[in-house]
Amino acid sequence: MDAAPTPTHRTVAVVGATGAGKTTLIEALLHRAGAVPRAGRVEDGSTVCDHEPEEIARGMSLGLSLATLAWTCPDGAERTLTLADTPGHPDFVGAVDTALAVADLALVVVSAVDGVQPGTWSAWSTAETLGVPRLVVVTQEDRARADFRRVLAELREAFGQHLWPIELPLDEEQSFRSIADVLSEQALVYDDAGRHHDEALPPEAVDEEHRMHVDVTEELVSHDDEQLDAYLSGQEPPAADLERTLAREVASGEAVPVVVSSGVTETGVDRLADLLCELAPAPTERDGRIVVGVGADDDDTEGQVVPVAADPDGEPLVHVFRTVADPYVGQVSMLKVLSGVVRTSDRLRNATTATEERLHGLFRLQGKEHLPVDHLAAGEVGAVAKLAGSPSGTLLWSRPSGRARPYLPPRRPPVYAATLVPASQSDDERMSTALARLVAEDPTLVIDRTGDATVLRGLGDTHLAVAVERLARVFGVHVETGPVPVAYHETIARPAQAEGKVKKQSGGHGQFAVVQLRVSPLPGGGFEFVDSVVGGAVPRQYIAAVEKGARDAMAAGGPQGYPVVDLRVELYDGKSHSVDSSDMAFRTAAAAGVKAALAEAGTVLLEPVANVTVTVPPEHQGAVLTDLSGRRGRVAATEMADDGRARVVATVPESELTRYVLDLRSLTGGRAELTVEPAGYERAPSTVRT
Repeated sequence: MDAAPTPTHRTVAVVGATGAGKTTLIEALLHRAGAVPRAGRVEDGSTVCDHEPEEIARGMSLGLSLATLAWTCPDGAERTLTLADTPGHPDFVGAVDTALAVADLALVVVSAVDGVQPGTWSAWSTAETLGVPRLVVVTQEDRARADFRRVLAELREAFGQHLWPIELPLDEEQSFRSIADVLSEQALVYDDAGRHHDEALPPEAVDEEHRMHVDVTEELVSHDDEQLDAYLSGQEPPAADLERTLAREVASGEAVPVVVSSGVTETGVDRLADLLCELAPAPTERDGRIVVGVGADDDDTEGQVVPVAADPDGEPLVHVFRTVADPYVGQVSMLKVLSGVVRTSDRLRNATTATEERLHGLFRLQGKEHLPVDHLAAGEVGAVAKLAGSPSGTLLWSRPSGRARPYLPPRRPPVYAATLVPASQSDDERMSTALARLVAEDPTLVIDRTGDATVLRGLGDTHLAVAVERLARVFGVHVETGPVPVAYHETIARPAQAEGKVKKQSGGHGQFAVVQLRVSPLPGGGFEFVDSVVGGAVPRQYIAAVEKGARDAMAAGGPQGYPVVDLRVELYDGKSHSVDSSDMAFRTAAAAGVKAALAEAGTVLLEPVANVTVTVPPEHQGAVLTDLSGRRGRVAATEMADDGRARVVATVPESELTRYVLDLRSLTGGRAELTVEPAGYERAPSTVRT
């Protein structure tokens, strides 16, 4: 398949809640376009987009998958659509962010049975933040309890009155076979093969459809002076002219069309494909954005946001938006050409990592299938294999120097964690490399270390479970997971003085050192070493060894077994021997002296705390406040966000947050947004048991 000219290509992010029918709808679109001989089923694991074993086993999308189709519009124009299938599960919202960052249009899929759900809100919010135009399709109209009118009311209540139905189901549930086209005021009647013919509207639907027609028409002509003048003089614009006006309003975000379909019976699917081609803005109509002047080691470093026109004659500029390990060809990088034209064998430099890359072979993706192309032009989406130094969220360009990165939505901070324990020595040796590749695929995963434990952090328990499964299947690294240990610390309870002594003599050279120490708390100060020795009681060459010994004792842990922090150690006196003293002797003596002071004065337990921000609809604010109080949280602020939701800011012990994201979803019906940021240490109450 050759790359299509830029104005004929559209990239559509298919977003919405879990179970809304996104993957089934894409399957129906591919089938109607002739891209697949028969439509697959999610239940059978036979769809194009849900092809990973983890997705098939769970019966839902878990990552970003691409599919391509060619479509001939009613006016004879040829279009190429790249559909980005996205998960609806909140653990995989990073894939939704990625898809919307490269989309020309967001197709928001809403179930006619379940209506507006948390996944709908999340996808809508991200699309709005990124300025991506939207079209809503109400699917599953063939299912029992389907109710388009109820769902339309929910949509308008949730997202505003600028959502305009341009289709109306003439029947629902098992009888769903015909649709009223609100603009043309014709009935589209479908056969069992998903093809339609036009008929007059049935008498019982005429009044309702005409009211909708008048409302939509008056809204559209109010944005076009010529059409408005004609309309006021009694000349109603034809449906084709209204669609062109609607396309402009969709591109500007002033209107969001609402249509209906069934991915199972394919009723309305051909009309949906027409509308995607006609209403989605061409890439040339919307500037992309990149951030230039970023730092070498931190992709999030602030820089200057620069618009980029999707010009095929411009400088080659490519956004690598997703990487995935393929068991047959190695790493596959999904990319969007922001400017210029790229061809097989081109050499470009990664503007983020500075790695020189060669495009070994370009292709479009049809799920896991590769469809070769010889070039990709500005605005088009494709993929390439074996880019060694271009992780997700980086740019390729032809410039020999300089740094830049794509303009992306804020990165989702991790809110759930588990420790990873290799199953064997071989797994231990290969785990670091495999984890690095896993994080390169999915930047919402984070690897860190807590004590001696390797910790994997992500957006939820399912997120981490899938990551562990991929570690085993793709990278051959098997691990066990466990809870993350709370990184407690301890500090001295009160000032104390102690002596540290080393005195060994067994013939020949011995070991001798004596130090006198004052050890006291240093709240929030970490560690401070003070040299108060006068008169050379401890020679200058051994002072550094004393400090090292004090640090050794702190790292080894206090009486409760945890690392010691926030300590002031003052060396004020000591003794040495001209022959038997050494750095090691004084280091050992200092460590013994600090341990003695800790034992004498006792220690207090310090627990890590985090700043927690929860954003929820106002009706859930009381439940969230009560729950945080039960977790020993201290509420610092409650305020209203710009979108009308309530925002609660609190400081909560990390030991109380192990499963908080999961409990919060249950408490709020999945409507909460959560961020957790470390906020240091505080003294733990005596009731805490470690």
